Amino acid sequence: MRQPAVAGQFYPLHPEYLEEELKRCFEGLEIRERNILGAVCPHAGYVYSGKVAAHVYAALPRADTYVLFGPNHTGYGSPVSVSIDTWKTPLGALEVDRELAKGLSGSIIDTDELGHRYEHSIEVQLPFLQYRFDQDFKILPICLGMQDEETAVEVGNLVASLVSKSKKRVVFIASSDFTHYQPANLAKEVDNEIIEAILNLDVPGIYERLYRKDASVCGYGPISAMLTASKKLGANRAELLKYSNSGEILGDMDAVVGYAAIIVE
Repeated sequence: MRQPAVAGQFYPLHPEYLEEELKRCFEGLEIRERNILGAVCPHAGYVYSGKVAAHVYAALPRADTYVLFGPNHTGYGSPVSVSIDTWKTPLGALEVDRELAKGLSGSIIDTDELGHRYEHSIEVQLPFLQYRFDQDFKILPICLGMQDEETAVEVGNLVASLVSKSKKRVVFIASSDFTHYQPANLAKEVDNEIIEAILNLDVPGIYERLYRKDASVCGYGPISAMLTASKKLGANRAELLKYSNSGEILGDMDAVVGYAAIIVE
């Protein structure tokens, strides 16, 4: 079983406190399911980015499986890895969609638990899903250490093909923060360029802007995999629901991290 790695750090360890924190994140938001195929959510501590993430989760539809693409911050494990362990959070245990995972065998995506064991980018999304849908769904956690365009597009196409054959209702979630540790005005300027490419569903444009702006978006590979998969299943528009940064919580606008909530329909 994959044990929580960042409970008590990024979000509360005790279930009752975690539910209180999630309730705070959703405060003022209307729960209204939309026909979402993909999304981008931040993965910082809930106190910083939880309210931004909740904008996506308040609009997310119920699905059989949520495919979660996250960046590998730790450097452990395979370059691209899927976990097939049961994942535990303070709110309960979640099963992996092993049927979909099995279909990845022999591909660029290795079955490997080490890349997931200490990684927070996927873990922090799970309590949001449990808060909305209890335990009534499965997950497919895919961690990308390699985030180049070719890899991200291959991963997205591969997963979308499996989903299409399965006939399951699936939503793709990319876990990513945006600009790291820049003044708020510069962060917003850079992030707006990257977000514009995402809203245009333009994967090559994301990479062109990343390199041109030397942007520090940490989950550009997961975002690109999510967009590729969503487009393959018919997505044709995206919408920015919320943008914010850590300075709005800390009061320090000199070195912020940017957060965006984006849906793809």
